[in-house]
Amino acid sequence: MNADQFKQAAAQAALDYCLAKADTDTVIGIGTGSTVNHFIRLLAPHRGRIGATVASSEASAALLREHHIPVADLNAVDEVAIYVDGADEINRELEMIKGGGGALTREKILAAVAREFVCIADQSKWVDHLGRFPLPVEVIPMARSHVGRQLRTLGANPVWRQGTITDNGNYLIDAHDLYPIAPARALEERLNNIPGVVCNGLFALRPADLLLLARDSGVESIRPRPH
Repeated sequence: MNADQFKQAAAQAALDYCLAKADTDTVIGIGTGSTVNHFIRLLAPHRGRIGATVASSEASAALLREHHIPVADLNAVDEVAIYVDGADEINRELEMIKGGGGALTREKILAAVAREFVCIADQSKWVDHLGRFPLPVEVIPMARSHVGRQLRTLGANPVWRQGTITDNGNYLIDAHDLYPIAPARALEERLNNIPGVVCNGLFALRPADLLLLARDSGVESIRPRPH
């Protein structure tokens, strides 16, 4: 299979998993990215079997509406039953780096709210240690230089993602050269405490509950290894 077929296989497995648990009141959180786009398209014929979706980005919300899938505001729903999203990297503990698409803050909010977080990914995203993929950090615009200097003290090479504005109106800095990130939870907390940081792309304090990983041999269901 090629990369796109791997993504579609993972998305199909996620759809099957969600529909097995869903009813007409179920709210599903929808992430952002190419693998999630497959999930949205596959969900479209079954939209009557769920209550609504909540999107992690304007791009995902637009695609959901294009397919006539109801989109709700997070503040208007009682619960998000399942959140489905991809990853830029994911390890055996189901800790992730996310945010390559720039939606990390809203993705992290949905992950925190959801009763269950299902990650869908192809085998290229599976890693032993996080950090080869540059770690995205969303920052208040006036704090860009300050946050960059603080990232350097942590050993990172910060690169401003120029020309990119998040859906929240903020800047993104990609922190290179942090490999290997361990322990990921400690770095996530440390980055959160830098004034001006809105969010960082480490999903370690709230990892995925289930990974549906598309491999050559098929889609593997992986639960996190205890710390």
